[in-house]
Amino acid sequence: MSHHDDEPSFFDQERQRLTAVITSEFDDLLTSTNDLNRKLEEVLSMTKEYSTIAELWGSFYQLMRSYGDGGEEQGAAS
Repeated sequence: MSHHDDEPSFFDQERQRLTAVITSEFDDLLTSTNDLNRKLEEVLSMTKEYSTIAELWGSFYQLMRSYGDGGEEQGAAS
C-alpha cells in the first residue's frame, strides 16, 4: 500500500499535465503578443516617418508654387 501512496493520483497527474499545457500556451501567447507589439511599434514609427516626409514634400511644393507665382517676378525686378 505504501507503493500506491507514493504514486500521484490520476487527478494529480492530469492537473500537472494540464498545468504544463496551459503554461506552454501562455508562453506562446506571450511570444505572439510581443511579436504583435513590435510590429505595431514598427508601423507607428513608419507612419511618423511618412508624416515627416509628407510635410517636407508639402513645404517643397509650397516653395516651388510661391516661386512660380511671384518668385520669378521678384527675381526679374531685382
